[in-house]
Order: sequence, then structure tokens, then C-alpha cells
Amino acid sequence: MIERFAEWISESGRIVFFGGAGISTESGIPDFRSAAGLYQTETHSPYSPEEILSRPFFDRHPEVFFDFYRSKMLHPEAQPNAAHRFLARLEEQGKLTAVVTQNIDGLHQLAGSRKVLELHGSVHRNYCMNCGTFHTLEEVISAPDPVPACKSCGGIVKPDVVLYGENLDESTITGSIEAIRNADMLIIGGTSLTVYPAAQFVDYFRGNRTVLINMAQTGFDGRAGLLIAEPIGQVCEAVSRVWQEG
Repeated sequence: MIERFAEWISESGRIVFFGGAGISTESGIPDFRSAAGLYQTETHSPYSPEEILSRPFFDRHPEVFFDFYRSKMLHPEAQPNAAHRFLARLEEQGKLTAVVTQNIDGLHQLAGSRKVLELHGSVHRNYCMNCGTFHTLEEVISAPDPVPACKSCGGIVKPDVVLYGENLDESTITGSIEAIRNADMLIIGGTSLTVYPAAQFVDYFRGNRTVLINMAQTGFDGRAGLLIAEPIGQVCEAVSRVWQEG
């Protein structure tokens, strides 16, 4: 199976990767439900993960949102793993045209990927809701108040992440669909394909080379040309060795 994966890479020139939380968990970043579960246990919080990460909750209880967000969702020390580095290398060698990710951690860019379409935004972009001033992740982490305040006007600084109840960015949607539609190979990794509308984007793929790497079963399993239920970093390391040797 690894050999076939490497063979497909060699024969393809417009590869797109569509990924989710599973690629980041191997860098030590828990998926948000696990993070929220831990937060609920530690703080005896009555709120569900979906509630905490919703726009109405953010507007009503920004102090609770930021307590959870800072303590459980920000991992500035996290580093790219073998999967991130492999995808960056594919792009560098002209094989991969885009990474479409549901993750907000910026690890693909840190690994060297340049064409990254972030469906759910990024923790590295933060803007004042009042005046629009940009703030870095470091400013959000180190802000002295429970709710980060704008350095220019004092307004609330909101992370540029898509919360429940908010729409995805239209230009990111368009770019993602276009990249997937024009791909000659689609690698799906670390996602259960249950978060909508993002999960629907893989349906735009028109090729016949689909690789699905995920530890748990998904609704897409029967449609994958190659189905690999192993850690994605481990798979990418193995494929990288075979592909380079070939």
C-alpha cells in the first residue's frame, strides 16, 4: 500500500491535501473536543465544547471563552511533525498545489508550506472588533486582562477563528473547492469528515487517486482508492522513503 501511495505521488503533479485535527495531535495538540472535555473536568464547567466555541457564547461570556481558549487551545510550543514536513516537501518539488486544512494552529506554514487554505482561520491572526487593529498570538497570550484588549482603542480582540454560528470565509471556500476540483490526486488525512460544510469539499474531487489516512473509520472509507488506518506521520515517513528511493 505504501508503494502504491508513492507510485501515485510520482505520477501526479496536482496533489491536494485535505486535513483535520489528526495531523496536529501528533504534534501534541489535542482536538478541541478533548481539550474542552479536559477543561470541563478541571473547571467543573457546565458548557459543552460546541457551546464554548460558538459566537453567541463568545459575545455573552468572552471571559470564559478566553479562559478556555488560552489554557487549552493555544500551543505556541508545538512543532510540525513528519506529515507537515512531507507535505511542504511535496509542494517544494512541484507536486502539491495546496493544503486545505481545518486546523487553526499554523503548523503547515511553520513546516514550509506556502499555499495553505485555512478553512477555520488561524490563532496567529487576531483583530480588534472595534477598530480592526491586528494583534499577534503572543499579544493575546500575554494580555494582562481576562479578555484581550486592543492596544489602540481598548476594544475586544477576537481571534480570526471560525466559531460555531459564523460563516467560513468565501474566498477560502472558493480557493479550496477550485484546488480540489483541479487536483489529480487527493490525500485526506487526520479527519473524520464529520465537520460541515468543510467535509463536503472532498466531493469536488474528480480524479481517481484518493488516499485516506485516518485512525478511525469515516463515511468516506468506501470511496478511497487507498485506505490507511495508521498514524499519519508514520505513514508519511514511510512514503517519503519509498518515493525518494524510487
